[in-house]
Amino acid sequence: MSKDVPYTDAQLASFDLDRTRLPRHVAIIMDGNGRWARKKGLPRIEGHRRGVGSVRAIVEEASRLGLQQLTLYCFSSENWKRPPRELSLLMQLLRQYLVEERREIHRQGLRFRVIGVISGLDPVIQQEIAATEQLTADNTGMTLCLAINYGARQEITLAVQTLAQAVKDGQLDPLRINEHTIASALMTAGMPDPDLVIRTASEFRISNFLLWQISYSELWVSDRHWPEFKAEDFRTALKDFKHRDRRFGGLSTDHTATDG
Repeated sequence: MSKDVPYTDAQLASFDLDRTRLPRHVAIIMDGNGRWARKKGLPRIEGHRRGVGSVRAIVEEASRLGLQQLTLYCFSSENWKRPPRELSLLMQLLRQYLVEERREIHRQGLRFRVIGVISGLDPVIQQEIAATEQLTADNTGMTLCLAINYGARQEITLAVQTLAQAVKDGQLDPLRINEHTIASALMTAGMPDPDLVIRTASEFRISNFLLWQISYSELWVSDRHWPEFKAEDFRTALKDFKHRDRRFGGLSTDHTATDG
């Protein structure tokens, strides 16, 4: 069977997964590329190169599982603090990914999106992002969203500035600002909030990622570094998610539960 053919219900059952209990949107903090490389005695950039292979595998798996959206934290607004040579190589890898994967993303019917301050990237990378978004705009499969030059505090600050300007211009009554208004001003406007956030490399931090959007997301941490994170690990996270009792501040489905 082709690797991009959706899983049947029987195949999902063989993985101990249930289509009705899958998350719509999974967001991943891809961590540990450099540490994986150091453990192997390799340059840090080699960890990033190997990490691209994990991106391909998890995008393919998420699509076959029928998820609505997969968001990958690729490059944060704080990552500019890294050494210039590493930054240069990271940008080369990003451009290479956009160019080499464009046709495959389109062939699989995925819709490509990017969140972040794109204007802060090299103009050539901006052009490659625009080309991939334009090519896949009408696709109806899973949305593949990359967070590039992204920081949640920056995103919220920009949203506040947009709303403040609308109030100043008389286009918005401040008393009518609500959660929906704010969500509509964020970079993720129109996207579902993540149901599940995965972080690799045993790190228990959010790292300024989708702070507004993950208010009620389930968290799952893997001890694997990103270059060694495979489809089987992804399915393990989804199996764990299947058993989570998502109360959203309400009561458990088991009303006899004694915890808060």
